[in-house]
Amino acid sequence: MPAWLTAAVAVCVALQIAWQAHRGAPAPAQAQLPPPPSALALRAAAFGENEAAARLAVLYVQAFDSGGGNAIPYQRLDYGVLLAWLRSILGVDARSAYPLFLASRVYAENPDAAKTRAALEFVYQEYLRDPNRRWPSLAHAALLAKHRLRDLPLALRYAAAIDRYTTDPLVPLWAKQMQVFILADMNELEAAKIMLGGLIESGRVQDPAEMRFLLGKLRELEGRLAEKEKR
Repeated sequence: MPAWLTAAVAVCVALQIAWQAHRGAPAPAQAQLPPPPSALALRAAAFGENEAAARLAVLYVQAFDSGGGNAIPYQRLDYGVLLAWLRSILGVDARSAYPLFLASRVYAENPDAAKTRAALEFVYQEYLRDPNRRWPSLAHAALLAKHRLRDLPLALRYAAAIDRYTTDPLVPLWAKQMQVFILADMNELEAAKIMLGGLIESGRVQDPAEMRFLLGKLRELEGRLAEKEKR
């Protein structure tokens, strides 16, 4: 490239930088997330690279809030559209754990209780499609329902689903025990005692420390029941 042309390009770039600095930063757009393409359309556009297409779609959704000049954080997005995106992404790559991780660990952490519930219900419905792979997200959803929403019946619904539908023997016992402790929190002491006794008698608990812990909890429940009967 001739020297004069290089200099001209440099001058143009410098003038452009100066002009942009003089104008200041553009006002951030208040854009909402657009409706997602269907899972079928995403798979067609992927040309067989479904995992890569799903990752790109997730990156697009994550980058949308407060990114690319958009000033709307995810808490203020339309959750119907947001969750539809995650559902389409799972339709492209059903083995990916990341959409459910985002729903339970990011989008459910919202000061708007209605949006939190929508995200948790999305996790629950998608868990039912593949319980043995997706139980960790539902376990976290149960904890959020209990501690953030303070909705023990909802937490029990999620915990009971884990116990009922998750059949993989490698699933840790703490995940299967969640509903026992939620029942105890709900003062459903007899039901909690029966479930905990059944778990102890099942022979599934092999770790001595865990068995001591469960036996201690069983004695605690029996004590609470005895106190309740005295009243």
